[in-house]
Amino acid sequence: MTESHTTRILLGPGPSNAHPRVLRALSRPLVGHLDPIFLTLMGEIQDLLRKTFQTDNRLTIPISATGSAGMEACLVNLLEPGDKAIVGVNGVFGTRMIDIVGRIGAEAIPVEAPWGEIVPPEAVIGALKANPEAKVACLVHAETSTGAWQPLEEVGAAVRATDSLFIVDAVTSLAGAPLYVDTWGIDACYSGTQKCLSCPPGLSPLTFSEKALDALRRRKSAVQSWYLDLSMIEKYWGDERFYHHTAPVSMNYALAEALHLVQEEGLEARWRRHQRHHEALRDGLSAMGLPLAAQEGRRLWMLNSVTIPSGIDDAEVRKRLLADYNIEIGGGLGPLKGKVWRIGLMGESSTPANVLLLLTALERILRDLGKDMPDGAGVMAASSILGS
Repeated sequence: MTESHTTRILLGPGPSNAHPRVLRALSRPLVGHLDPIFLTLMGEIQDLLRKTFQTDNRLTIPISATGSAGMEACLVNLLEPGDKAIVGVNGVFGTRMIDIVGRIGAEAIPVEAPWGEIVPPEAVIGALKANPEAKVACLVHAETSTGAWQPLEEVGAAVRATDSLFIVDAVTSLAGAPLYVDTWGIDACYSGTQKCLSCPPGLSPLTFSEKALDALRRRKSAVQSWYLDLSMIEKYWGDERFYHHTAPVSMNYALAEALHLVQEEGLEARWRRHQRHHEALRDGLSAMGLPLAAQEGRRLWMLNSVTIPSGIDDAEVRKRLLADYNIEIGGGLGPLKGKVWRIGLMGESSTPANVLLLLTALERILRDLGKDMPDGAGVMAASSILGS
């Protein structure tokens, strides 16, 4: 097997590039998952995750699997067969929620919007009023498949006034955009390490409110998944430190380091950095005749969905970016396949140098493929933002 040591510039939908401190943390000597050193680290990670999620929730932990496991953990712990789940669907990840709800034997009530647009909050609230017995309402904060940024506050306030629970997918938004779990009335929220936290993929930060924990304890049936059963996992991460599974020690070392970096930069400063680089990329792409595809005014900072020009081969551009410039970007999914590129500016990958390099590379490749555009317009437009 041939090994490659190429350092890619990761500007796709994830993973993002990791800070050298995070990569060094991965190589620390192993200890046991019940070693006093690791138990101390667990408490440190929980405190750092609470600050990042902006929550006081006692059960705030990393699930030992990727973000999709965080989604499944929230749903299988809070839903039982026959329960109703209101789910906002405007891309891949709302669709995935619907799938999991069905596998549990619960009833999904989809609230749909076109891909690239937000799910109207009033439509979710209307579904809540029409289905007051619904156990949960679910929304994707940052829909990675489309670049749409879902507002949460209005729905959170509406859910808080009911017996229902509010579940939020923050896989792409955590540490890259404002997210206030407690203030916004979010009962269960999950994320992933490989996006704006800039840690390798492998863990899913998750937080449960006391209201969600009460619902878990009132279950009439066993949680569908043994591995993701939070009634057992919370004993491992709680005061008991009761063995449940062998935690990925090295990944937790890396996560702790990544979370320290977030706190050192400051959450609000980190959010502003993502916003600034998004605006620079947006203006640069616009100057090149490449408009963003997601709903105006509801576009993510960390994931930019870009309309592919007519006559341009999607895969050929991405292939050349990788081969000639070492840059990875993502293609579209579902109905957006072949219609958009997904450009991530997440965590350590969100830098002025990456914005300018990508715009330069795209201009050269697109010109080579026959698209006419002003010389250097993208870089000039981006520079006016980055230099301000």
